[in-house]
Amino acid sequence: MKSFLVLTLIGNDQPGLVESLARIVASHHGNWLESNMSRLAGKFAGILRVSVDEQHADNLIAALDGLSPLLKLVVERSAHAEPDQVPQQWRLSLVTNDRPGIIRDVSGVLARQLVNVDDLQTECAPAPMSSDILFKASAVLQIPAGLNIEALRAQLESLADDLIVDLILISG
Repeated sequence: MKSFLVLTLIGNDQPGLVESLARIVASHHGNWLESNMSRLAGKFAGILRVSVDEQHADNLIAALDGLSPLLKLVVERSAHAEPDQVPQQWRLSLVTNDRPGIIRDVSGVLARQLVNVDDLQTECAPAPMSSDILFKASAVLQIPAGLNIEALRAQLESLADDLIVDLILISG
């Protein structure tokens, strides 16, 4: 029987962190399934999902604890594997002038419509030909069946006059 582990990690960025993590996972019969890792403000942060035979799970977790001098690590067992069939997914991208509260406002609209955020990536970058800072976000969303996409787009666009929203169905 398989065990599924979700790891969250953060530490000072330095070469070899991913290799150290990958070596431990592989040497304890784990399979690196998916991850999202980034360097932010001199820190290395990430999330990782691993599958491992139940008989090796405790040893893998103990070995991962050995990374504690390099990384703060939280390991959670997941009750199940990801479903074989992924619900209908949409990609949201938005661009607006940067200001405090953008993610709060956008996530509030999504939550009220029971939209689940599967993946979120954000950045601030200078606007072309000006000194303004733009906030950019890209997200993968699970939108409930029957939700009016145009109504959702209108609700998001009403958050700010300069907010540009794009919602695209991701073909599976």
